[in-house]
Amino acid sequence: MSHPLPDSALDQLFLQARTQNGWNPVPIEEAGLRRLYDLTKMGPTSANCSPARFVFLTSHEAKERLRPALSSGNLEKTMSAPVTIITAYDMLFFEKLTSLFPHGNAKAWFTGSESLARETAFRNATLQAAYLILAARAIGFDVGPMSGFDQSQVDAEFFEGTTWKSNFLINIGHGDPSKLFDRLPRLAFEEACVIL
Repeated sequence: MSHPLPDSALDQLFLQARTQNGWNPVPIEEAGLRRLYDLTKMGPTSANCSPARFVFLTSHEAKERLRPALSSGNLEKTMSAPVTIITAYDMLFFEKLTSLFPHGNAKAWFTGSESLARETAFRNATLQAAYLILAARAIGFDVGPMSGFDQSQVDAEFFEGTTWKSNFLINIGHGDPSKLFDRLPRLAFEEACVIL
């Protein structure tokens, strides 16, 4: 576990990986989505709280339910993606802590503070969605994570009557390289980091 990954793996995960804006019409089977989740769920969360929830939109009908909430700039690439994932978090994630964290009464940490529960759910579900992006790249999928949608519309359409809240969207599939934008710059170490 302590051996560095080869450069080819770092290229696939980070250095050559790109945010996709167009897709080849290659479907993703349910087995691929299950494998993706099985990798994603192993990433660390605080007290193993695992608040992320993922809705895989694979059918034309499901995508049409999402269409009204999409910004114009995200419409075509989302409707043409083999799968769009609504990443979400469960505000009552702590109900599962009895089994997920049997070392103590972690549920009690959150039942008395809605703000702590919300903060914990959002932070850790965002981490889990980032793990999903890397897991997707690791097993050979391209990804296109994005904001640019009406969150209240998505919540009303997909999560009405539940304790789930949407976070962001991720298109996955096999990208069309002709639709890529030029790679944008990143901040230098000196601009973004401090060593104390």
